[in-house]
Amino acid sequence: MNPLTILLVIACYFALLFFISYLAGRKADNAGFFSGNRSSNWLLVAMSTIGAAISGVTFVSVPGMVATSGWAYMQMVLGFTVGQFIIAYVLIPLYYKFNLTSIYQYLQQRFGMNTYKSGAWLFFVSKMLGASVRLFVVSEVLQLLVFDKLAMPVPFWANAIITVLIVYLCTFKGGVKSLIWTDLLKTCCLILSVALCIYFVLRAGVNIDGWTSSAMTQTFFFDNPKEGTYFWKQFLAGIFLVIATTGLDQDLMQRTLSCKNPRESQKNLIVGALMQIVVIGLFLFLGFLLYSYASQMNIAEVANLKGDDVFPFLATGNYFPVIVGVLFIIGFIAAAYSAAGGALTALTTSFTVDILNKEKDAKLTQVRTWVHVGMALLMAVCIYIIHLLNDDSVIQTVYKVASYTYGPLLGMFCFGIFTKQQVRDRLIPIVVILAPVITWIIDVNSIEWFNGYVFSHERLILNALLTFLGMVCLIKKNNK
Repeated sequence: MNPLTILLVIACYFALLFFISYLAGRKADNAGFFSGNRSSNWLLVAMSTIGAAISGVTFVSVPGMVATSGWAYMQMVLGFTVGQFIIAYVLIPLYYKFNLTSIYQYLQQRFGMNTYKSGAWLFFVSKMLGASVRLFVVSEVLQLLVFDKLAMPVPFWANAIITVLIVYLCTFKGGVKSLIWTDLLKTCCLILSVALCIYFVLRAGVNIDGWTSSAMTQTFFFDNPKEGTYFWKQFLAGIFLVIATTGLDQDLMQRTLSCKNPRESQKNLIVGALMQIVVIGLFLFLGFLLYSYASQMNIAEVANLKGDDVFPFLATGNYFPVIVGVLFIIGFIAAAYSAAGGALTALTTSFTVDILNKEKDAKLTQVRTWVHVGMALLMAVCIYIIHLLNDDSVIQTVYKVASYTYGPLLGMFCFGIFTKQQVRDRLIPIVVILAPVITWIIDVNSIEWFNGYVFSHERLILNALLTFLGMVCLIKKNNK
């Protein structure tokens, strides 16, 4: 595709996005920014959450993974669904009971200030790293498809600033209130782009006879417990992963808690979980179609591409009608900026409320505004640093580090919900540090210690368990 065509498509999309953001957020106050005034429609929030849960990384990665692991990812998605039900009926009533602006305020009310601050900082590190990596992927794709091909190439540092600036402009005024409406547009664009891409690829003449028996569509794996694709590893990891990264994540819970009451929030989560199965299924089916098309048309370049590059390569090449490339760009941008907008708003909320303790400050609006600017600048810096260090191992390491930080959060919330014990609050930061360290030691030695066993997402479960046990060791003896 011509880079100017891509820029025009992006410009039209963001013009519409800014217009919706302005309409939704023009009358928003601090309550509207942080919690959407607790007046959001549950169905709109469900649609918004789908867009937030599917990032630009997901958009390109899920179709690409079918070549090596088939539809194994769907096993984890089924776990996500079970986890969403647990969030809906265990965590949501708890959050509404305490009327929380930040979900980490629960830790303060349950245990004390040190536990509260530990949870807030864990979220801050996780979300900043995760959001920066996701936006880095977006920036890299735009650099490759657009900025490097212009008559006057745009350097990557300027690309990173532009990317974050767009996210900032979509969220600085209305916060959650703007996010929900803009994410509705993004989710519609995301689903429509994938569905239409499938339609046009099928029209290109792909032969799908016997697709249900293909290795690329195998969904369930029960053979080898040591493999990362083993059903129970994926399914259980999916349950705990979604509880940790959704139920204990200020970003996604901030949207959910903008609903009028717990029942509305529960409906949003359940409908969103069921919709996610359909959307991920579309991505996996698209991946099968793309690889089948490349094989049938003898496109040799695909064999040498990373899975993440297959969809962008075929969509923006001259293999399909131009509309497929346009749809890819819109869907990719929609997915990426939906996740990033929510992350930036959540980071602003958590830093202002949890770390600075400014929720009741007379100058809250001014503080929130400057924190929002600061979070955007920090995200741009992180994106550029990841670019300078750019290789697959660095990116994977960043994701792994982020996964470690959710484990202690899960452990702390489980202890708070399932026990009535009090702990030595001042010692909790030590547990929060030690649990990930011990998890890492076990992880790197698992092959040698456990007869070839390889840890995957279940390291989060181990991390949470160690945190829980650490808190057991810190129970106050004078508990009644």
